Parts: sequence; C-alpha cells; structure tokens
Amino acid sequence: MTDKILDCSDLDRHMGKAICPSRPRDPIAKMDIRRWAQAMRYPNRLHYDDGFANESRFGRLIAPQSFAVACDDGHGAAPACVGKIPESHLIFGGDEWWFYGPRIYDGDWIHDERVPFDYVVKETKFGGPTCFQRGDNNYYNQNGDFIAKQRSTSIRYRADIAREAGALTGTEDPEWTESQIVELEARKFEYIKSMHELGHGKRYWDNVNIGDTLPTRVIGPHSIASFTTEWRAYLFNIWCGVVRRTDLDIEALGFTGPMAGKEQDPVLELENPELTDGAYIGPSRGHLFPQWARYIGMPRGYGYGASMGAWILDYLSGWAGEWGMVLHSNAAYRGPAFTGDITIMTATVIDKKIDEKGNPFVQVDFKMSNQLGAVMATAKAEIQLPKR
Repeated sequence: MTDKILDCSDLDRHMGKAICPSRPRDPIAKMDIRRWAQAMRYPNRLHYDDGFANESRFGRLIAPQSFAVACDDGHGAAPACVGKIPESHLIFGGDEWWFYGPRIYDGDWIHDERVPFDYVVKETKFGGPTCFQRGDNNYYNQNGDFIAKQRSTSIRYRADIAREAGALTGTEDPEWTESQIVELEARKFEYIKSMHELGHGKRYWDNVNIGDTLPTRVIGPHSIASFTTEWRAYLFNIWCGVVRRTDLDIEALGFTGPMAGKEQDPVLELENPELTDGAYIGPSRGHLFPQWARYIGMPRGYGYGASMGAWILDYLSGWAGEWGMVLHSNAAYRGPAFTGDITIMTATVIDKKIDEKGNPFVQVDFKMSNQLGAVMATAKAEIQLPKR
C-alpha cells in the first residue's frame, strides 16, 4: 500500500513573494492572434478577418480576451506551482479572471508579473491528499496598462497514489458515426450563426432578462491533433518564443522520473530544443501521449486547463459582442476534456445590476459538460453590456 503522505512543508516560504516575470520575446503579431482563435475553435471574425475587424468599433484586428494567457510562459500556472512537493504532479483546477478594460492588439508587448497567493490541502478520490495552490498573474502592455489579473489554481498530487486509486476510467475513445459528426457540425454552426447575426450590433443590457439562456456552444470531438494545435498556439511552446525563466527547475518542484524533464530550460533549448519541448518530453507530455497520461492517473490523452478557461471566456465574449466585455469570471475545473469527447457549454442569466459607476452588467451561471453529461467545469461570470 502506498504511503499516502503529501509533504507541502516547503510552500509557506514562497507565498506572497514574486517569482520571475514572463514576456514574449517579440511584440504580438496578427498571426499570433489568428493562430490562437483557430486553436481555441473560436470563429469570431473580430480576431482573424481584417475586413470585418476594420469595420468594428475597434477599427482593427483585436485579440480575444482569452489571449492574455497565451502571453504567459506556463498557461498561468507558474505562480500556482512554487515550492517542492516530493513525488508530485500537477493538473489545472480553475481560473479566476478580472479584466480592466485595455485590449490586446498586434504590436503590443505583453508582460506578466506573478505572485504566489495561497494553498490548501484536501482529500480527494482522484489523488488522496491533494494540494490546491493558487497564484496571481498580472498582465500589462508596453505602456503599463493593467489588462487583466488571472488567479490560477493548480492541483498538485502524487501520481502514484492517483494510479493506485484508478478513479478515472475509460481508456478508449468513444466512436462517432458519420451522421453523428454531421449533426455535431450543425450544432456548432448554430453558435457561430448567433455571432454572425449580432455582427457589429449591440446586445443591450435592457433587452436581456433574468432566466435568459445563452446559445449552446459545442466543440470537438477532441483529439491528439486538436490538443496539439492548442499547444502550439501558446507562444511559450514555440522554440525561443519567450524569454525563458531562470528560476524554473522541474525536478526541484517535486516532479520525478519521466515527468521531471528539462521543459523550458533556456540553455538546453539552444543546444537541443526538442528535449525542452513539453509536447514530447517532461511533465506536459501526458496530454498528448496516452502512455504518459495513464502514468499520472489519467485514462487517455486529455486537454489543457488553460484552454478550457479560454473556451469559457470566448463563449461569454462571443455572446456579449464587440460592445460588451467579460469583467470577471470564476471557473472551477472538475474534469478535463478527453480525446474522443465533445464539450458542451451552456449558461443562464441569473442577475442584472448596475455598478457604483453606472456601468450595467449581467451575471451568468455557466456549465461545461461532455456528451455523457459529466460536468467538466462550472463558473459564475459578470459581463458588461451597453445600455440604451
């Protein structure tokens, strides 16, 4: 029987102390924005069609609100993974976002200041004693404008205990018939049409009522290919795409064995970059290789928590339209997207308010599930809308 101890004694000395900041090596390019929208399966023309974007209120191509996390060098999890927990691994547990108004455009140079926040240890069916650790990412542009804060939650656990528990079952991808795929594509297009119908128009706060439901958004089926497309849209996953951290040591964090590779090592990247590429070697490869997914307690290839968070922000932003904006979102991730599954997003308006500055907004209750009805994520969000 495994000795079920999770040693978190090293974490206290890191709380509240800033870690090495992150920034892309180059200013943001239009193709970075387009690549992100495509990888997140978010066909909002503001983010890839110059003609449409030029006629918008922005007068140019603009990045989705979710794009901020693409500018970080660790999916936002870096300040939520500090301190050594021996024999541990990490998956994503949630993201809370606050947006302050400035948007990201091509030509911007984004940097991220990061501070570990707190942690708590709980018992879980998946991994026994499990550490839920949080850290803040503060995103700024080259002018010092505060774009967004992301409070990321990481779940740190012992992979050997998770393998022993075997809480996640289903090693084989579900099979979809050709007719089912055709039906899925039709369901996906319903959400896309809702964005087309709104176009450059305004979704007025006055016309939204408590109890209204947002259009259903469907993505998938997920695959190793789709997860790989997501991976390459994060700028830090491109060779020399970001200024690498000098304080990152995967083994010192407690990752062990085949999961303690030299992912993001700035010296090795120049000598043999494939050895630093998390798609192939190191703690991230469990997403793309079923063998390594099972090693950390997952049944098969699985998606990225930061992408799940982006899907939520994109879904809400697409409904709000170009005159609206997600102000705040607090999402908890309950289970990843697995290969072969689809992801279904729904939301309901649960409140309408006007803040102390006179800005109207609605609050929505969000749910993400797979084709079997298993809940993957939940969230509460506040969305600012224009008022007549």
